[in-house]
Amino acid sequence: MRIEKYPEESRWNELVRRPQMDMSKLTETVNAVLDDVREHGDEAVLRYEEKFDHVRLTSLRVSEEEMAEAEQLVSDELKKSLQLAHDNIHRFHSAQTFEGKKIETMSGVTCWQKSVAIERVGLYIPGGTAPLFSTVLMLATPAKIAGCKDIVLCTPPNREGKVHPAILVAARIAGVSQVFKAGGVQAIGAMAYGTESVPKSYKIFGPGNQYVMAAKQQVSLHDVAIDMPAGPSEVCVIADESSNVEFVAADLLSQAEHGPDSQVLLITTCESMLQAVAVEVERQLSALPRRDIARQALDNSLMVLVADSEEAIRLSNAYAPEHLIICTKDHALLAEKVVNAGSVFLGNYACESAGDYASGTNHTLPTHGYALAYSGVNLDSYCRKVTFQHLNAEGVLSIGRAVEVMAENEQLLAHKQAMSVRINYVKQEKP
Repeated sequence: MRIEKYPEESRWNELVRRPQMDMSKLTETVNAVLDDVREHGDEAVLRYEEKFDHVRLTSLRVSEEEMAEAEQLVSDELKKSLQLAHDNIHRFHSAQTFEGKKIETMSGVTCWQKSVAIERVGLYIPGGTAPLFSTVLMLATPAKIAGCKDIVLCTPPNREGKVHPAILVAARIAGVSQVFKAGGVQAIGAMAYGTESVPKSYKIFGPGNQYVMAAKQQVSLHDVAIDMPAGPSEVCVIADESSNVEFVAADLLSQAEHGPDSQVLLITTCESMLQAVAVEVERQLSALPRRDIARQALDNSLMVLVADSEEAIRLSNAYAPEHLIICTKDHALLAEKVVNAGSVFLGNYACESAGDYASGTNHTLPTHGYALAYSGVNLDSYCRKVTFQHLNAEGVLSIGRAVEVMAENEQLLAHKQAMSVRINYVKQEKP
């Protein structure tokens, strides 16, 4: 990890810049696969499963027999852990339920909103270097709470044509309607356009590699909504002299092991922390099975020494991290100053892994600086707000003339007419 000491604020934009990838060739490949899936449906998806996932399938849908088999293959301890995590996720997201209020903006004019669930959502669950069964809970649980009628899940099978059993058990716990064996760009295409087997979704959720992310952004231009633009995973840790060095190093490595394109950032007000964390990272790294992946991520990463906690939080806000861990003695004070972050973890004991799995908050979060404008997945992600208004005769007279004047000045005379005829009618009806 590179070390920067007391960098000038004029250099912050340079410091918080993420690694950039050449997307030109990637986009060409993605578009070719999407077009093929749109035109040839299941046949194209099956063909790409053989090409990319190296498995020859006869059917895309996971059968009830396979779901039942998965129950036998998952340990009781993991099932209990999945259930505990699901219950906490359910509890946290249930508290986000929207209650619309009717507001009388003027006499006779009443306006309100109703929250309506998206009827069919598609969930993408990676199954490559790590089967993300936790993401099944994170995406399907709020969808079920919101009232989505059809929750479709796509995930790549292994070379024997099987989906990881923990993914299927999590899907059953969270209330997924249908599971399909499809990964990568072909899965995104199937959910975006619909095939003979996979129903078209109205919104697609879930993480993935750069090809999946490019595919999601491409289909979002014309065909389907997506949860958010996203990129490689990342964490920012703000530490001081009170922070636990072993904890800090573990938190940095927990994100670095996601992938070689991940990034971690340590911001500290304590100079001795820099060397201590560097030594501890190396010690812990040597014991990790995914150490080669983590080491590549660390090459893209940074430790920054700043003057005080005020400067630390301003630099963090400039970075807009997916995950922010504040393990300083004044973490409660700094928490109030957080403006840009996906999810925040406070104190020495709140590791990012808690939010990844079981605390109840959602781990599907904006990355690559998108926390400047996007929220993480929450209950509202699965809903639309439909607005209503009711005007009676008194309401027409309350706002009618203002509507006429504004429409006339925008030169939209049919708009004016729609109100004028009502004003005239109400005036004639009045005794």
